[in-house]
Amino acid sequence: MYIRVLPSLICRRLRFLLAIAILLLLTASEVAAQNSVDNTDTPLSDVKVAPVIIDGTLLMELRGVSSYPASERAKAVRSRIIETARDDSFSVKDLTIVNKDDRSVINAGDKQLVDLFDLDAEIEGVNRKLLAEVVKVKIGSVIDAYRLDRAPRVLLTHAAYALGLTAVMALLLWGILRLFRRLDTWAGRHVKKSVQDLASKAHHLIRADQIWSLFAGFLGAVRVLSVALLIYSYLNTVLGLFPWTRPAALVLFDLVLNPLKSLWHGLIGSLPDLVFLVVLFLVLRYVLKLTQMFFTQVSKGRIKLQDFDPDWALPTHKIVRFLMIAFSIVIAYPYIPGSDSLAFKGVSVFIGIIFSLGSSSFISNVMGGLAMTYRGAFKEGDRIKIGDVYGRVEEVKLMTTRIHTLKNESVVIPNSNILNNNVINYSVLAAGPGLVLYTTVGIGYDTPWRQVEALLLLAAERTPGLQKKPEPFVHQTLMGDFAVNYEINAYCIDAARMMAIKSDLHRNIQDVFNEHGVQIMSPAYVSDPLTAKIVPPEDWYTAPASKPKE
Repeated sequence: MYIRVLPSLICRRLRFLLAIAILLLLTASEVAAQNSVDNTDTPLSDVKVAPVIIDGTLLMELRGVSSYPASERAKAVRSRIIETARDDSFSVKDLTIVNKDDRSVINAGDKQLVDLFDLDAEIEGVNRKLLAEVVKVKIGSVIDAYRLDRAPRVLLTHAAYALGLTAVMALLLWGILRLFRRLDTWAGRHVKKSVQDLASKAHHLIRADQIWSLFAGFLGAVRVLSVALLIYSYLNTVLGLFPWTRPAALVLFDLVLNPLKSLWHGLIGSLPDLVFLVVLFLVLRYVLKLTQMFFTQVSKGRIKLQDFDPDWALPTHKIVRFLMIAFSIVIAYPYIPGSDSLAFKGVSVFIGIIFSLGSSSFISNVMGGLAMTYRGAFKEGDRIKIGDVYGRVEEVKLMTTRIHTLKNESVVIPNSNILNNNVINYSVLAAGPGLVLYTTVGIGYDTPWRQVEALLLLAAERTPGLQKKPEPFVHQTLMGDFAVNYEINAYCIDAARMMAIKSDLHRNIQDVFNEHGVQIMSPAYVSDPLTAKIVPPEDWYTAPASKPKE
């Protein structure tokens, strides 16, 4: 019986292929003759149609009307064809076509299967009579296939195939799981040890547990993918053996094939845009390198620009680089695949809103950084004071400035705050005439001012780090109620040690005034004490102080 079934199956496939070939050839001739099909008032893309599908095979698509929807019409045609296929006494040779003025009727003997109208032919873009011939051939093929798929011999054979495939699938599944268990064991013994050795040789710059987690995760992903692919192939094959489950097999097939087809067609359609983006990227990269080389030479003084400070080169390069990248993004945006989709536009709007909400402080800090750069307020390495923060400038960024204080603290100041504060730069003039270090002492009116000034100049002379030229000088800044305020001023060229030098100056002032028996009256004076408030030389090194070795 099975030997007799094969010629029938081959004939059925040949008839089906012949019908498709006739449809393609006649469609091409029809299109060439007419150039285009006249559209009705309603575009074909908006017409509601319903497919007639039997055992996963699409026969035709039928239109409907409000009183007889397309879905009900297709369901009725499908039922009549299946009912005819179940009648073993009917032969497909008895399928006939009756062409009328307004329709073509396909009959199975005395039973009417389907009425085809001119509107149905418009869907396929062919003549109604031609469509009827093709549909007749397809109905015959479907009836033969319907009977063949449900033949007892075929069902038993396919059931045997399904049992065999089930056994093979179970064996392969067992083998895959066993293989990956062995791989896990082997990886735990060899790969994990190798990773630990590599981490120890790298002085723990890389973490062995992280690398091992990545490798183990990769093995787990391959295991899951292999099992899923095996189960998918099994279900798709076994479900396709039987006519009742074949639609489910087609659904499974489409679940994987349709996304791949969409990706492939999308990739092919986006190739010109992708090529443009690649060319734009290469050109931008080359121009950015040339720009970097130019500004690097400017910063080193090899290329000189009029009225352009070399210290401005690197910040200017960052601005130019940002503008070039932003301009390139604007050019590239329309060529990005999916940029015209609603989802892409929604994400763009969301990012724009987030940026606008948080950009006020960002822009103010950026503008502050640029203003300081071109204002020349300070640079890295300078000793500065901003508000209450004094220290060395460690790093100047577009948004913040980092200062290393004398207390070994790293203070980060937003550039917008610096714009609103006075900046004292001690390093700008230190290399020239030098900084003026000063301090104030209060001395009573009973001490000759000439003696006080001489003592202060002597203390400045003893202080290392203070310049002899220009010479130190003394100002009387205040004649108070009980004392005169004297200010000693001396030049210093080492801004990094200015605080230490000033501390040495204070020490020397105390020593000099004690040596000559002059009492320092600051910070306040109430009355003359019984004994002068001075420290005699013999008490200068009272414990725990120690006398320096000469």
